Amino acid sequence: MPSGLVALFDDVAVIARAAAASVDDIAVAAGRAGSKTAGVVIDDAAVTPSYVTGLSPARELPIIWAITKGSLFNKLIILLPGAILLSEFLPGAIIWILMLGGAFLCYEGAEKVMEKLGGAKHGQTVEDEIADPAAFEKQRIAGAVRTDLILSAEIMAITLNELDLAVWWERAAALALVAVAVTVAVYGAVAIIVKMDDVGLHLTKQDSNFAQKFGQFLVNSVPKLLVALTVIGTVAMLWVGGGIIVHGTHEVGFHLLYDIAHGAEYAVAGATGALSGFAGWFTYAAISAVVGLVLGAVIAFVLHKVFGFEGAH
Repeated sequence: MPSGLVALFDDVAVIARAAAASVDDIAVAAGRAGSKTAGVVIDDAAVTPSYVTGLSPARELPIIWAITKGSLFNKLIILLPGAILLSEFLPGAIIWILMLGGAFLCYEGAEKVMEKLGGAKHGQTVEDEIADPAAFEKQRIAGAVRTDLILSAEIMAITLNELDLAVWWERAAALALVAVAVTVAVYGAVAIIVKMDDVGLHLTKQDSNFAQKFGQFLVNSVPKLLVALTVIGTVAMLWVGGGIIVHGTHEVGFHLLYDIAHGAEYAVAGATGALSGFAGWFTYAAISAVVGLVLGAVIAFVLHKVFGFEGAH
């Protein structure tokens, strides 16, 4: 065999090994970075069921599928190219974009709290008489995709910040991997949650006494679970949004909120012994949520009372 052809095969083998190593690096980096987004993923999973609560069961899966497609579009078409361009040419802007997204989450969460406390509602809700169900469904999907865009931006920015990959296409591949995995996990879980009552209803019609009892348990429990997830989603909005603001302001040189939150976290952790890990985390999360509530209430007041803005959820 000619030596030139042997050398070519050697070069191909080297390239193949390098490509395989790159794929391994991307998978490892994506897994490590994805784990850092857990808080935002929980927020996303908790918020989404609220967009189908109170609507026709027959429309639940189509709505979730529409939101899923919107989420993938957000992550892969809008955010991924922007994240790569920012990481290449303007990395300092990422923290400001994170804080803008955090402020939006604070606003959304605070507005929901104010509405529950008797404040004015902005936009049509499931408690109102719905004159045009199709238009209302589009409104709910648009609101979910809009909120998902912010949550997805946080996921992508956090992931990008955790990646240790020098080549831009490797960062892009890792971001895409995290984007698809998170989207499938979140909306797959949401679809299962919102259809559990239908599964329960099916089980109540079976001959088995155990199946009937378990089915009735699901039928009775799922509505309460959806309500609980709505509350958890609101709290998570404030916790995640406030946490982003606390961390972001520290990164840009304003340390007061960060010092207060972490000072309280360490103080509580030091005083709670075996519960120090959870107690410290809970303290930091609670302070972040308070920061988010205060900031969100200020933004809501300015938007609605000063500028007369009427939002739609």
